[in-house]
Amino acid sequence: QVQLVESGGGSVQAGGSLRLSCSASGSFLSINAMAWYRQAPGKQRELVAGDTTGGSIYYADSVKGRFTISRDNAKNTVDLQMNSLNPEDTGVYYCNAVLEEVAGLAYNYWGQGTRVTVSS
Repeated sequence: QVQLVESGGGSVQAGGSLRLSCSASGSFLSINAMAWYRQAPGKQRELVAGDTTGGSIYYADSVKGRFTISRDNAKNTVDLQMNSLNPEDTGVYYCNAVLEEVAGLAYNYWGQGTRVTVSS
């Protein structure tokens, strides 16, 4: 059974930093992409940063220059380094992975979410 396990959330003051980590475990052939989403209170879940196996990296405009996504393909992990945090970054952060379990068939998985709270 495939699992995504996140860690690293918490509370921080504005201007501070946090690092989120996500580890994929279970039986799968490969990871096509990994990403971080967040859901702020009362808002829809949004893509924050993504990294495809092909090397494409995406950042939401609101986090460019402040957040860095990094993958370790050998460990099946993806991290999100978050610097210069502001209260608008508050929310539950979810790890997402597109995993190829059978040749030619990829499935979308979500972690359980980790809460980030930024106080002013």
